[in-house]
Amino acid sequence: MRRRLRALTAAFLALPLALAVAPSAHAADPTTLTNGFYADPDSSAKKWVAASPGDGRAPAINASIAGTPTARWFGSWSGAIGTATSAYAGAADHADKLPVLVAYNIYNRDYCGGHSAGGAASPSAYATWITQFAGGIANRPAVVILEPDSLGDYGCMTPAQVAERQGMLTGALAQFNRQAPNTWVYLDAGNPAWAGPATMAQRLHEAGLRQAHGFSLNISNYFTTAENTAYGNAVNSELNARYGYTKPFVVDTSRNGNGSNGQWCNPSGRRIGTPTRLGGGAEMLLWIKVPGESDGNCGVGAGSSAGQFLPEAAYKMIYGY
Repeated sequence: MRRRLRALTAAFLALPLALAVAPSAHAADPTTLTNGFYADPDSSAKKWVAASPGDGRAPAINASIAGTPTARWFGSWSGAIGTATSAYAGAADHADKLPVLVAYNIYNRDYCGGHSAGGAASPSAYATWITQFAGGIANRPAVVILEPDSLGDYGCMTPAQVAERQGMLTGALAQFNRQAPNTWVYLDAGNPAWAGPATMAQRLHEAGLRQAHGFSLNISNYFTTAENTAYGNAVNSELNARYGYTKPFVVDTSRNGNGSNGQWCNPSGRRIGTPTRLGGGAEMLLWIKVPGESDGNCGVGAGSSAGQFLPEAAYKMIYGY
């Protein structure tokens, strides 16, 4: 990024004084400030491969999963969050690669589902945490997925709790706009089976979507890219009709190679999808969930906890069985 920023700065300083105005938030495209996507060197798949050199599944998992650029998730387990995001964004910047970070610590997280329950201790604690998260990234180029499931997980919440969550998300977006000008933030919009396009468009708008670069789809789920693209376009049609704007969207393709069988929690017979890249019916196709990481104590992951790496599940997902 450094060489590109020097060129941008020189070009900016060469402008006539009358044209030298302060740049707006998110004026820079982080995909043009980097050379490809960052592969997390400490992903759960990478760690398992390194610790299991004699396992017959290791070569396939290493070749098909561990080396693919995948998001890193940040939450209460990340320690001092500003230090953690600064270190990760800094390592990616040093490699001239674009990192994808997931903020997953909202108060009352997974309130209705429960498999990934937790999060910050209060709305104010979350405000502090996300402020430090954004500050850690600072001016480095990055992509951030903001709070997966947070807008789909309304089913058991009271109107007051919904309003509280909307306020936390709006506040988070304001912090990224203020502190991280080279970061594209995508507000999570669930998946095609969770809420209708009109409902999701309203939820996105009320949570501050205008402040975000776009929205994300299919996080940790299995719906095909075509299904997500159709849904994203339908959400944008509703946004345009109701509020007069549209937004780009990204799709998590990490586990959607065989599509969905209607189950979301460690279903069998799924397959890895298109690796992280620009385009593909969306602005970007991203691996946000690491294939092989458990969704919780359910399905083929019975006895596991959410986020635990299951090598047999990863291996089967490579081949679709």
